[in-house]
Parts: sequence; C-alpha cells; structure tokens
Amino acid sequence: MNTAVIVFPGSNCDIDCAKAIETTVGGNVEYVWHTSTDLSKYDLIMLPGGFSYGDYLRTGAIAQFAPVMQEIVKAADAGKFVLGICNGFQILLESGLLPGAMLRNVSLKFRCHPSLLKVVNHQTPYTTGYSEGELINIPIAHGEGNYYCDAETLAKLQANNQIVFTYETNPNGSVSDIAGIVNERGNVLGMMPHPERAVSELLGSVDGVRMFTSILSAWREKHGAAV
Repeated sequence: MNTAVIVFPGSNCDIDCAKAIETTVGGNVEYVWHTSTDLSKYDLIMLPGGFSYGDYLRTGAIAQFAPVMQEIVKAADAGKFVLGICNGFQILLESGLLPGAMLRNVSLKFRCHPSLLKVVNHQTPYTTGYSEGELINIPIAHGEGNYYCDAETLAKLQANNQIVFTYETNPNGSVSDIAGIVNERGNVLGMMPHPERAVSELLGSVDGVRMFTSILSAWREKHGAAV
C-alpha cells in the first residue's frame, strides 16, 4: 500500500503520521508537498494535524486552495482512502469533502489530553478492526475542534451512518458529541482525535493501531491481495 502524507506549511504531525503507518502496517510512505499535482500512485492519502498556513483566517481556510487539494478531490472521487486528522479534518471540511464546520472549543481553551471515543460505525474501511459501541482511548490536541452542522445535515449524517466516532465525554462542544465522520461513500474520514498518537504503550494507548490495520485490510480486499 502506498501512502502519501501531505505536508502544508505549518503541518507538525506529518512525521507522526508517517511513523504510525510504518510501524503498524508498513508499505511505502512518502511526504508530499502541498504544491504536488499528482497523487495517482497513492492508495491512502493522509492530511495531518498542525497549523496549515498558520491557521490564518480560520483553520483549514487557506489550505483548501493548495494545488494538492485538487488532486485529493480527484482521489476521493476515485474511491481512494483519504484520512484527515485534526487540522486535516478541518481542511476536509473547508474543501467540501465533508459536511459541516469547526468552531472554537466552547471553553475557548486548547485541549490536549487522552479522550475516550465510542465507535459508532465499525463498518467503514477505517474501523472494521473495532467493535460497534467499543470505547477506545485516542488523544486530542486542538483549540477549534467544536464540530458544527445544521439540523438537516445532522439528520443526513445519522440516517447515512456517517458518524463514525463520538466522544464519551464531550471536550469541545461538538454537536451530538461528534468526533469523526465519513462521506456518504465511506472512503473519506475526518476526525479530530489523533490515532497516530495511539500506536504504542509508550504513548499511553495502542487503540489507534487497529485503524491502520483496518485500512490495510480494506486495501487488500479492494485489490484482491492476500491478507
């Protein structure tokens, strides 16, 4: 499996994402600069956390115009796996690949600590390694993680089973405790918590490992490769 970790000016979780892939599922992992105009060789595209373009205007607002985003839209339309974590989730929202928007945390403070997530949908390419309703320990680190959408959009998310993770204890005010969602097709996932920081006991949790092994299993199934 070929993985691209997109690097925007201000990204700071790109190395974490690459190391998480390398240590959990292996394969070819490459850093791809935001000016790239060809992602055709990659099966998984990761948008990491950080502060793309300094988070000026609002989180993800400038990154949506990076040349690489046109290629990410094409990849998503082609059914490839696109995973946006934290700032990456914010960018996916700004680009329209996922519905909704991010607001400041209700506390108006940056929150950085372990968080318990409930696996609401365990049938996505990212979550088959989990059980429905399972609680997993995945850390958060954000100041604008308060997911918002209107009532109509929320109803669609619920009806289409697009809500993948919810917070057991809401740390930021997100509507319906939402921590992560997928697009209708299920190949684009955005989440505020950091699974790449939960791949070793030394980091306090290994609950993120199964996300990456789930992706690998989905890729193998898609391409008819031996598991």
